[in-house]
Amino acid sequence: MALKRSQSNIVNISFQIATEDGKAGVQIQQAIVNGVSAGVSFRTLNGARKSAAVNLDTAALTDLKTALTEILSEGEEG
Repeated sequence: MALKRSQSNIVNISFQIATEDGKAGVQIQQAIVNGVSAGVSFRTLNGARKSAAVNLDTAALTDLKTALTEILSEGEEG
């Protein structure tokens, strides 16, 4: 019988974007295992309730970034 030791370096990063009163918003979480992203999830926040997590891949995150950039630039043009 052999003994094998395994160690993982896990980092969890979480951002919470909420309204000024803190009652509604979005939570974004990322897990990084051994320096590699293990996934990104989003939840909506409504008072004390959290929605189920929605996991997004890199392509979906890139699309989300493009959409947010376009939405924010619309306000600057008008």
